[in-house]
Amino acid sequence: MRVFWALFFIFWPIVAVAVCWVAPSPEFNWWFPGAPDGPIGRRIEDLFDLILIITTVVFIGTQVGLGYVLLKGALKDPSTKAWHSHGSHSLEVIWTIVPSGILLFIALYQMDTWADFRIQSHAPDQVQLQPLAVLTARQFEWRVRYAAPGRLFKNKQELDEWVRSPEPGDLYGVNELHVPVAKPACVYLRSGDVQHSFFLPTLRIKQDAVPGLAIPVWFTVLEEGEKPFLCAELCGWGHYKMKARLIAEADEEFQDFLKELQVKQSYDGVTDLSSQSVVKTSE
Repeated sequence: MRVFWALFFIFWPIVAVAVCWVAPSPEFNWWFPGAPDGPIGRRIEDLFDLILIITTVVFIGTQVGLGYVLLKGALKDPSTKAWHSHGSHSLEVIWTIVPSGILLFIALYQMDTWADFRIQSHAPDQVQLQPLAVLTARQFEWRVRYAAPGRLFKNKQELDEWVRSPEPGDLYGVNELHVPVAKPACVYLRSGDVQHSFFLPTLRIKQDAVPGLAIPVWFTVLEEGEKPFLCAELCGWGHYKMKARLIAEADEEFQDFLKELQVKQSYDGVTDLSSQSVVKTSE
């Protein structure tokens, strides 16, 4: 019976390793929801792969040691006197230093990726003073505010004022964020009530929206199409339905979308909608 239980506890780590081995394969697709779309997403996935490799090696090593101890104990003659140990100072030092070294390596290795994703001064020049939109999370929806077509910000102060307060000519949407493809895009995250979290699974982008703060997030979408984004922070009873979509399209289509949105927003409800003109705003 002792051998049975030893083999039982050895069997499940083998199953775990086998599942982790096949999980990233396209046939199973248990790893991430599709390949990463965008340079930052690819670099973040590389970090996940690195951590997965390190943890897998450590897991296999510890489970081999555990399996050896279990089998040795199960096959040992019950009449043999047990050997008692009060521990080893050398082993304690080794398994303290080695994990610390691994964690330090991971911390240093990911600094460039983290900086390019999180530190505002590392954002591409074209999005520093020209964000795409302000995205306000509310229970339980995403409200999008675009600057009026042609609106240019002259300095950081003017940009900050626009992020904090809407201006005449701004355009609005709900649960649908349009971005031009193959161009760096920056959105400012805000919260209208509690803490939320902006999560783009296919781009591996995740950033909290904190009440009282306007937090910039920048990314580049390389493929056209619709991509889901959602709230990844438990924000109330309706958290499960706080879903939206990001639509990546060619720059011409994006500009056409803004113009169409401006026409619809300016519609007076009386005249023919097709006769409404687009008011251009520029500074």
